[in-house]
Amino acid sequence: MNKSLLVASLIAVAVAACGKKEEPAPAPAPAPAAAPAPAPAPAPAEAPKTDAAPADAAKDAAKDAAKDEAKK
Repeated sequence: MNKSLLVASLIAVAVAACGKKEEPAPAPAPAPAAAPAPAPAPAPAEAPKTDAAPADAAKDAAKDAAKDEAKK
């Protein structure tokens, strides 16, 4: 009986040794240092006034018409 226990324990050790080894989880990467804030973007350049010209002309015409009405 001692021999059968010895054989059984040797088989158990052999099976355990051949089993898949658990690899330790890789350490999480350290958090990157806070990057400095990017420089603010330059202010956008003013759009050309080509689109504003008709609108300004209409406003001027309305003002002129109001002045003409006030003079009457």
